[in-house]
Amino acid sequence: MPWARQLGFRVYIAGMALAAFGCFAFAILHWQSTDPVKFVCYLVAALLASSFKVSLPGIEGTLSMNFLFTLIGILEMSLPETLLIGLVSVLAQSYWKPARRLKLVQLAFNVSQVTICSAAAYGAYKFVSIYLLHGAGPLALLVAAITHFIVGTAAMATIIGLTEDKVVEKVWTESYLWLFPYYMVGAAIAGLVSFLNRHIGWQASLLVLPPIYLLYRSYRLYLGKLEAEKQHAEKVSGLHLRTIEALALAIEAKDHTTGEHLQRVRIYAMELARELRLTEDETEALRAASVLHDIGKLAVPEHIISKPGKLTPEEFEKMKIHPIVGAEILEQVDFPYPVVPIVRAHHEKWDGSGYPNGLRGEDIPIGARILSAVDCLDALASDRQYRRALPLDEAMAKVASESGISFDPRVVEILERRYVELERLATEHPLQAPPKLSTDIKVERGLAPAAGFAEAEKPVVASPGAATDFVTTLAAARREAHALSEFGLKLGTSLSLDDTLSLLAVRVKQLVPHDSMAVYVLRNKILVPEFVSGENFRLFSSLRIPIGEGLSGWVAQNVKAILNGNPSVEPGYLNDPTKYSTLRSALAVPLEGTSSAVAVLALYRARQDGFSHDDLKVLQAIGSQAGVLIEEVFKHPRRDSGIEDSAKGARAGR
Repeated sequence: MPWARQLGFRVYIAGMALAAFGCFAFAILHWQSTDPVKFVCYLVAALLASSFKVSLPGIEGTLSMNFLFTLIGILEMSLPETLLIGLVSVLAQSYWKPARRLKLVQLAFNVSQVTICSAAAYGAYKFVSIYLLHGAGPLALLVAAITHFIVGTAAMATIIGLTEDKVVEKVWTESYLWLFPYYMVGAAIAGLVSFLNRHIGWQASLLVLPPIYLLYRSYRLYLGKLEAEKQHAEKVSGLHLRTIEALALAIEAKDHTTGEHLQRVRIYAMELARELRLTEDETEALRAASVLHDIGKLAVPEHIISKPGKLTPEEFEKMKIHPIVGAEILEQVDFPYPVVPIVRAHHEKWDGSGYPNGLRGEDIPIGARILSAVDCLDALASDRQYRRALPLDEAMAKVASESGISFDPRVVEILERRYVELERLATEHPLQAPPKLSTDIKVERGLAPAAGFAEAEKPVVASPGAATDFVTTLAAARREAHALSEFGLKLGTSLSLDDTLSLLAVRVKQLVPHDSMAVYVLRNKILVPEFVSGENFRLFSSLRIPIGEGLSGWVAQNVKAILNGNPSVEPGYLNDPTKYSTLRSALAVPLEGTSSAVAVLALYRARQDGFSHDDLKVLQAIGSQAGVLIEEVFKHPRRDSGIEDSAKGARAGR
C-alpha cells in the first residue's frame, strides 16, 4: 500500500477508535438500566442472532441481524445498554465460526463502526422524537434506521476504498446500497417488537426471533442468487479473457517479438490507469487493448512486419491499415467495455498528426493515449528487427521529447516520474511461455492446390529516372550484367565461385560507392560470407546468418531488397563487446537463381542513409545475372574448386 493511502488508513482508523471511545465513555458515565432482566434476555437473543450472518458479494465482509437489536435497544433501552448489546454482538460475530481470522486493527474498526453508528442512530431517534415530533413515533424510528444504515455502510465503504484503492462512492453504491430495503424491514420488525412490549409485555416480544430467522434466510437466498449471477459474470469475463489470450497468440504466430512486449505494455498501462483513476470499464478495456492493439497486423504481409530496415512509402501504407483492421476484428467479439476505440486510435498523436483519423488532444480516448506512450517507450527499449534497443533512460528521454506533440503530457509526466519503478515491476512478472504453435513443421500430404503453382516472382527492376546521369549509370549497369553473364559462359568449366564473386565485386565497385561489401552464399539454410572486402572484413567474415534472421537473412527469405538497413541487426555482428563497427547503413539485394535466392549481395557505408533509390536500381540491374551465374557454378562441382581459396581470400580482407 502506498504511503499516502497507508497514512490515510491509519488516520481514519484512529479517528474512528477515538470517536467510539468517546461514545463508550459517555455511556459508562451515564449508565442506567430500568429492567436488567429484559436487558439480559435481549443480550442473549442478540448473541444468538449474531450467528445469522451472510457474506456480502464483491467484498470481504459479512452482514448479521444485529442491527435489529440495535433498533430495538433504541426503542426499549438506554444508550449504554444499546451500545453494550452492539459491542457484545460484534465480538460474537467476529469470533463465532469466522470465515477468516481477524487482525487486531480489523476488530478495532468493527467495534468502532458498530459503536458509532449505534450512537448516531440513538441520537437521531431522540432528536426527532423529542425536538421535532414531541413524542415517539414511526417517523423517528425510520430516521434512526436510515441513520444507522448510512453511517454504518459509509464507514465500511470508506475503509474498503482506502485499503483497496477504490472510489468510496462506487463501493457504497455497488456493495451496500442494495441493503437499504432490508434495514427498512428491520425497522418494521423493531416497531412490531415495541408495539408488543407496550400491549402484551416484553417477554412476548422474544417471539420475534423466528421472523428474524426468516429474514436471515431471505438474505441467504437473495445473496445466493447474487453469488450465482456473479459466478456467471466471472465465467463470461473468463471467456473474454481466453478470447483475448487466443487472439494474442494469433499475433504471436505472426510476429515473434510480440509476446514479451505485450506483457510489459500491459503492466505499464495498468499502473498508469490506476494513477489516472480510470473507471473500471476504461481499465478493463485498456487491459484488453494492451494485449490486442496489434491484432490488425494479421492483415499486413509478413515480410513488411519482419523487415529489418526502413519501410518504403508503399509498405508504410500497408502497415497503417492495422489499427482499422484490428478494430474491425474486435468489433466481432462484442466486448462489454470499449476496447475497439482504443485499438483504432492507438497510433493517433496529441497534435493531430497521427493515423488513421487524425484525432487531436482529448478527442483521443484516454486508453489510447496511455497505450501509445507506453507502447513507444517499451518499443524503443527493446531490440527490433531494424535496430538495437536503447538504454531505458534514453528511451524515456525520446518519449519525453514528444510530450505535447505525439503524447498526452499528463501521461508522459507520470511515465517520467515512475518509469524506473514500472520497469522493476515488469521484470518481477516473468513472461508465461505461450503454447508453441506448429509453424515450423512440414506437412507431407497434399498435392498441388486447385489453381496449381505459380512461377516464382522475379524482382522488378525500376525504370530509369529522368536524370541523365542516372540513365547513363543504369545503362552501364545493364551492360555490366550482360557482360558478366557472357564472361561466365565463355570461361565455361574453368569459372570458380571465387572468380565469379571477384568479377562481381569489380563491376559493383565501379557503379555504387560503398565502404564494405559482402556476398553471402546460401548453404543448408545458412548464409555464409564467401566474399568480403573493405572495412570490418573480419567481422563480416565471421558471420553465419540463418535464413530469415537479421538483414541479409530477411532478404534471402523474402527475395526482396532492403535500402539503408541497419548493419548491426545481422546475427552475431556486434555480440562480441571487443568488436566495433562504424558502418551505419546497408543496401542488400537477393541474387536469384532459376527458382530461388542463392545468395545475398550486401553493401555497407559509414554514412547514415548512405544509399539512394538509384543505387538500389543499379545494384538490382547488375545483380540480375549474378545469381544465375552462381547457380551454374554450384551445378558443376569441378568449377567450385576455388571455394576454399575464396573463403580464405575473403577473410584476408581482399
